[in-house]
Amino acid sequence: MTINNIDIQEKKVGKELYGYQQDAIDKIFEKLESNPEKYNLLYQLPTGGGKTVIFSEIAKRYIRESNKKVLILTHRIELCGQTSNMLNEFGVKNKVINQKVKNLPDQEDFMCFVAMVETLNNRLHDEKLEMEQVGLVIIDEAHYNSFRKLFQFFDKAVILGVTATPLSSNVKLPMKDNYKELIVGHSIASLIEKGFLSKATTYNYDVNLGSLKVGIDGDYTVSSSDQLYGNYLMQEKLMTAYEEVSKGKKTLIFNNGINTSRAVYMLFANAGYDIRHLDNTNSEQERRDILHWFKHKPDAILTSVGILTTGFDEPTVETIILNRATKSLTLYHQMIGRGSRILPGKSSFSVVDLGNNAHRFGLWDSYVNWQDIFRSPDLYLLNLANDAAIERQFKYNMPAEIRARFAKSEPLEYDIKDEYNLVTAQGLRPKIAIEKSIEQHAKICFENSDNFYDATELSKLLEDEIEYRVKRFTYCICKSTDNYIRWLKEDYARKLIHILGRKFLSLDQEESAQNIQPEEEVKENTSDQIPNNPLNNI
Repeated sequence: MTINNIDIQEKKVGKELYGYQQDAIDKIFEKLESNPEKYNLLYQLPTGGGKTVIFSEIAKRYIRESNKKVLILTHRIELCGQTSNMLNEFGVKNKVINQKVKNLPDQEDFMCFVAMVETLNNRLHDEKLEMEQVGLVIIDEAHYNSFRKLFQFFDKAVILGVTATPLSSNVKLPMKDNYKELIVGHSIASLIEKGFLSKATTYNYDVNLGSLKVGIDGDYTVSSSDQLYGNYLMQEKLMTAYEEVSKGKKTLIFNNGINTSRAVYMLFANAGYDIRHLDNTNSEQERRDILHWFKHKPDAILTSVGILTTGFDEPTVETIILNRATKSLTLYHQMIGRGSRILPGKSSFSVVDLGNNAHRFGLWDSYVNWQDIFRSPDLYLLNLANDAAIERQFKYNMPAEIRARFAKSEPLEYDIKDEYNLVTAQGLRPKIAIEKSIEQHAKICFENSDNFYDATELSKLLEDEIEYRVKRFTYCICKSTDNYIRWLKEDYARKLIHILGRKFLSLDQEESAQNIQPEEEVKENTSDQIPNNPLNNI
């Protein structure tokens, strides 16, 4: 999408705000002026919308109009530095309270403070700091619950939480319990339309997540994710997806575990691609070097674990690969948001989803009713599609290279659900649907093979489609336990080979009959078998 002249004029020059940012600030101050004390307000704006710019201007205006101090809280040291730098650009003199700050002898010299929540909490409990005259507390990434512990120290201050996703990181501690009201900013779709965010094109690669386990935090465990995403099939799927969608483009890969990320690094490195791995065990210097390399190399691939979901801004990213599944709407938006920054000549980016995340949450730029989520988070989470329901919507698409092996057959499509509905409507046994499926697979293997051995090799290429059809059938009959699915797949494979054996046996008999001369005496073969034919044992 190109940015038109009107959009460009609306964007800020120096510290001039975008139109939608000014609108948000005006709405927030309208609420603050109506509720000067003990009023907790929450503001939502998509990742990439400029939340730091907005609350920096709010801090500047609040100090000027109220002559009271402002405290800005973050949960990561990188965000502290970024926030302090932005405040400086707005002309707001501020002091960062980090681990080196034990007390504040120069407190009167500052009207604005920036602090990490844990550091400030320790200082306040040790009574080494006194945050006097703080009238406004701004909380960045407010969906994290670690900030709640500080509310007791600012019971007379106005608290403004800022987040892209007003859904608490702990389902047992909903945000509505701490904030009186939610102000919803412009949507992702509207910011894309106006040219403030890049448009995402999502490529889904369906993944069976049945082996994943959910931890006490409500998301998939690292250990089960490492086991799934570290296996050969998933690594092969990742490489295929990269080469189909993003080869030669700057790519950021998100994983759930360090072991998976390191395996991804080895996978791409062994294939000859230039790639780096980054996690929280890297030193600060290593991190700076890796991010510098990533910024300046056009086709760089960076595989990471969690560390780049917040506080990381690299507009040159062209593809985001979600090499993981998550049940966190916040994390989903944070990961994709890393690719949403615009640049001259960049108005779109790609998202490769290898965790069924788009099936679970919808596309990144889809409409979300944040007010409903804020008021009834339990209901929202309850209505999220579970993995089994998501997998029921999968549609198997035969890869082109496999389809080419069945070039003599048309058509290859077979909808077992439609066939099930047809046979049951006729009062027939439901299993006829799967028997017809086996016959269809046997037919295409037979048509594209010269002998029984070739046909059995072809049948192995149908394993994924067989699994898909078997699962669809078990959903129809409401009997989809793992043991039953496993037995049905094995039974399907046995019957497929048996039918192929009969087809080639019959073909051999026909050819033998045609080769017999009329004057020769033909002895009846009462066993209906061909001597020394391995098919006799089927």
